[in-house]
Amino acid sequence: MDRDSILASLRERILGFATSRTSKEQAEDVTQEVLSLLHEKYAHVTDLTDLVPLAFQVLRYKMLDAHRKALRRGEYNQESVDDLSRAAPDASPETQLDQRQRVERLMAALAQLGVRCRELFRWKLEGKSFPQIQTLMGQTSINTIYTWDLRCRKQLMALMGGSWE
Repeated sequence: MDRDSILASLRERILGFATSRTSKEQAEDVTQEVLSLLHEKYAHVTDLTDLVPLAFQVLRYKMLDAHRKALRRGEYNQESVDDLSRAAPDASPETQLDQRQRVERLMAALAQLGVRCRELFRWKLEGKSFPQIQTLMGQTSINTIYTWDLRCRKQLMALMGGSWE
């Protein structure tokens, strides 16, 4: 049996395993990633007894990676937009006053933050990703940006009095 026919039969086994653990679409994606990696990085592995365990080890790593990414993005606890309540078009005067006071407190707290925190928040509000912010701030490690973000959010929360309300 040549390598292509082995990979074709292995694809079915990988897809079946991945489908039993995730959605069909995600299983297809992970299977394609595994086969691509086997083809590019592990072309020297031709024996079936070596290729099958290697393929399933790579598959497990890819599935764990996809799971961690989904968790990090908050995809498991997302609410449907249709299920959310809509704001009344004409809010009551109390609601308008409360919202205006919260915005004033937020603006006062933001003014007390350092330049780095204000720029970080500005770029996040502009929709920039953390890697883009890393480049804009001239940092070599993205973990530095994550740390600064956490510290800035904690500082802002403290300046707001410990809550957003």
